[in-house]
Amino acid sequence: MSKEIDTTVIGMGAMGAAALYQLAKRGENVLGIDQFSPPHSFGSSHGESRITRQALGEGEEFVPLALRSYEIWEELEKATGKKLLHITGGLILESQDSQVSAHGRFNFLKGTIDSAKKYDIRHDILETSDIKSRFPQFNATNEKGYYEYKAGYLLPELCVGVQFELAESFGASLHRNERTLEIVPSDSNDKVTIKTDKGEYESGKVIIAAGPWISKFVKPEYSEFFKVQRQILFWFGIDKAHVAVYSPNNFPVFVWIFEKGGEFGFYGFPSMDGKTVKLAGEQFSKTTTPESVDRQVKEDEIRESYTNYVDKRMIGITNVCKKAETCLYTTTPDSGFVIDVDPEHPQVIIASACSGHGFKHSAAIGEVLAELAINGKSKIDISKFSISRFGRS
Repeated sequence: MSKEIDTTVIGMGAMGAAALYQLAKRGENVLGIDQFSPPHSFGSSHGESRITRQALGEGEEFVPLALRSYEIWEELEKATGKKLLHITGGLILESQDSQVSAHGRFNFLKGTIDSAKKYDIRHDILETSDIKSRFPQFNATNEKGYYEYKAGYLLPELCVGVQFELAESFGASLHRNERTLEIVPSDSNDKVTIKTDKGEYESGKVIIAAGPWISKFVKPEYSEFFKVQRQILFWFGIDKAHVAVYSPNNFPVFVWIFEKGGEFGFYGFPSMDGKTVKLAGEQFSKTTTPESVDRQVKEDEIRESYTNYVDKRMIGITNVCKKAETCLYTTTPDSGFVIDVDPEHPQVIIASACSGHGFKHSAAIGEVLAELAINGKSKIDISKFSISRFGRS
């Protein structure tokens, strides 16, 4: 490349794609590098749909990112004419005496309600009888519910793709199927050398948005803070008598936190094909790597998930799994994000470990990353996402 590179983005998943778009839109000369050809199914930005919601039980510090992302999704839709965000309403259910931690937080439902009240997000609070009346698809027995009117789902592959399209229209260069081998900050902290299997580049700044590969590019003392877990997405069949009640017009996205019987509970979506609903649980006890992960879903995993999560809880969902895929979470000790400048090298920006709840925020995170690269600070407060909060080993 003949022109000097202002910023290079390593990893072109949800965060990387958003950063590329935001940087290119601002006139930066930007290079994106990915070892695969995104959007792909090897990381965390695939699987047909992602829940989005505005009030966050994970913590009030996430809400500004979610709200700004809603605005950016709308901007992207207007710019491309493609529908990215589908509003269905969203329901969170939690046992009234639950002791379960969800995304690092106890009292997840209460935290969601508190953030909705603080940010004036339209919602209803439902008792068990209300849930059964409004949403008979759920066999609620002792749950309290939070219903958010503007919750819904995003199409992750399309979201990533349109940001590539726009970034390239603004002059960004995207290098697919190119593996980054090493990132070398200069001693003077004024540039970075990026070495790949196809070349070497000098850049003013680098944004590391490598998802489950993040540990390869951060200092060894930081790598212990990033754990990778294998997750499974299931598409279970709907019996013919209940197809209509699972349509996007009749069924919300949901998160169901159990009193017991799992590490989290499970979440799901309306039917997008009139035949299946996508459902998934979460596990955080077993770690893996993106190179060694088993990407095949076994029959016993399907049976176990149906028994533990779906059976006797959802009406009209069969035990026939039409499709199953794996997905990778990269999590931190507190299930929060890392969006920070390397303490020793200000030209290196780290953006990773979204801990299983990042896609809904990705559009705004891309804007934050662009602001950090250009101005050294962001309009949204990201102080709680500093890597220094974990200390050093």
